[in-house]
Amino acid sequence: MNSTRLPRARSRSKQLLVILSSLALSVAGAGPAVRAGASPAPAAVQVASMQDVVPVPVRTEPATGADHAITSGTAIYIQPGSAGVGDYLAALLRRSTGYPLPVKTAPSTPTDGISLLLTGADPTVGNQGYQLDVTASAVVIRANQPAGLFAGVQTLRQLLPAAVESTSTQPGPWTIPGGRIVDHPRFAYRGAHLDVARHFFTVDEVKRYVDEISLYKVNHLHLHLTDDQGWRIQINSWPRLATYGGELEVGGTPGGYYTQDQYRDIVAYAQSRHITVVPEIDMPGHTNAALASYAELNCNNVAPPRRTDIQVGYSSLCIGKDVTYRFVADVIREVAALTPGPYLHIGGDEANSTSQQDYVTFLNKVLPLVQQQGKTAMGWHDIVDATPPTSAVPQYWQTGTSHAGVQAAARRGNKILMSPANKAYLDMKYNSSTRLGLSWAGFIEVQTAYEWNPGAYLSGVGESQVFGVEAPLWSETLLNIDDIEFMAFPRLPAIAELGWSPQSTHNWSAFRQRLAAQGPRWQVMGVDFYRSSQVPWDTGNPGACSAPAWEPTAAYVGGQQVSYNDHTWTARWWTRGDTPGNNTQNVWTDNGPC
Repeated sequence: MNSTRLPRARSRSKQLLVILSSLALSVAGAGPAVRAGASPAPAAVQVASMQDVVPVPVRTEPATGADHAITSGTAIYIQPGSAGVGDYLAALLRRSTGYPLPVKTAPSTPTDGISLLLTGADPTVGNQGYQLDVTASAVVIRANQPAGLFAGVQTLRQLLPAAVESTSTQPGPWTIPGGRIVDHPRFAYRGAHLDVARHFFTVDEVKRYVDEISLYKVNHLHLHLTDDQGWRIQINSWPRLATYGGELEVGGTPGGYYTQDQYRDIVAYAQSRHITVVPEIDMPGHTNAALASYAELNCNNVAPPRRTDIQVGYSSLCIGKDVTYRFVADVIREVAALTPGPYLHIGGDEANSTSQQDYVTFLNKVLPLVQQQGKTAMGWHDIVDATPPTSAVPQYWQTGTSHAGVQAAARRGNKILMSPANKAYLDMKYNSSTRLGLSWAGFIEVQTAYEWNPGAYLSGVGESQVFGVEAPLWSETLLNIDDIEFMAFPRLPAIAELGWSPQSTHNWSAFRQRLAAQGPRWQVMGVDFYRSSQVPWDTGNPGACSAPAWEPTAAYVGGQQVSYNDHTWTARWWTRGDTPGNNTQNVWTDNGPC
């Protein structure tokens, strides 16, 4: 079984939607994947504002009367090193504008069109930042590296009307507000994590998520490839890991795995969006799929049955057997060879069935294996119990604001990746009525996801000791890309802003307004985002709703209509208290903007 898995229980329309998304990916080339058939928001012709960009830039200087219009005569100009970004931008703009937008060699002094230059940027932008200048005659993005140009293009996208995300030609106009933006990230590492082990997601679903996170300048995708419930990467030296260990998923439905070519395809696609894939092979716990696949990995040489529940903490590789380290070495070698990025994540969390001494023994043998393959080891912060080398990156995931072991590791020189579960875990429910997700770390509304400081969250771990920020998304309850989007948006942009923008710019009142302006863009992209009541969503001025406002204390029967968050909703059956768009039984049908 490979990544073209058997269909699980989902509506025929959603299956078709995924197929159409896949077609959009192949047709769009360098442009980001969006759902075919999506329509632009009603307010698409309005000029955006430089004040609406997410993450908020370091410095913004709007200029009145300097707006720039993209027309049928616009060209995109490149220099050596910027051709990839130029082709990406051209593919994006051609779909929605219908303009030819030829990609040409840049003149010495840009006087028209859109120029992507690796010279002359403000010295503060570093390797990932950019300088964007918009005048009536020309748009110029300057950076020191292609990654900076790509970041500048994501800002340019947000300065264009939401209809620019459409897969079909739209009427425009395509006006960019005038001014200058100088921008660079707070942390070099800004990550999104996707668990493909509990539920498996196809190559095209992962690529779609790559496109969505790239819009918010996320530059690492942490793929959780293995766990108790499934093994999702082909290992040639241990083939049953994928063919047997990857056959099922949570709930017992058909799972799947990535062939090595499919994994390379994901990695290359992410690279084209300047996103580094970080593979995770969880060990010594979270290994039941491996133990079930090969009896010799068990201390008693008896393979346990495969598990498709969501329990954790019960499995462990056999620490005292030589075959364990031959197995681990083979897996690390193959995965490292497939992954050009510098990091390899070894998990290491919740090894409750491994004694402390065995755990330390295991990590002391495994961490050098990662280094031997030329990779920097990452692991959940549990690895600090084994005193890893200072090059290793512990990822903090618990909810407390104090951890002696992590604090000691930071003092020794380890940089800490911040992912506190009660702030950054995108699989936590928004509130008690959320139809997806878990709640063991608490409920995380958008404001909660935004209002914390990664550089001061953990006592004894200051800004300079923080490696970056990552937003994990575990998939125990997530079946498809729609579920991924509902849990990630709008919280992922909140975490992305904490990782990119200076702490001094973080302001909830301002952020919620900028986040609201993303709503029409997500509507065009077909993103199934959660319409949090904390955000004053801009739905393109759809007009007044004719249906009465939803009341949480009122009872509704099937067929009754209400208005909520500038949408009309129809009750499918009797309900009371279930918030439209955020209900446990999916009792409301969204009829769209008023």
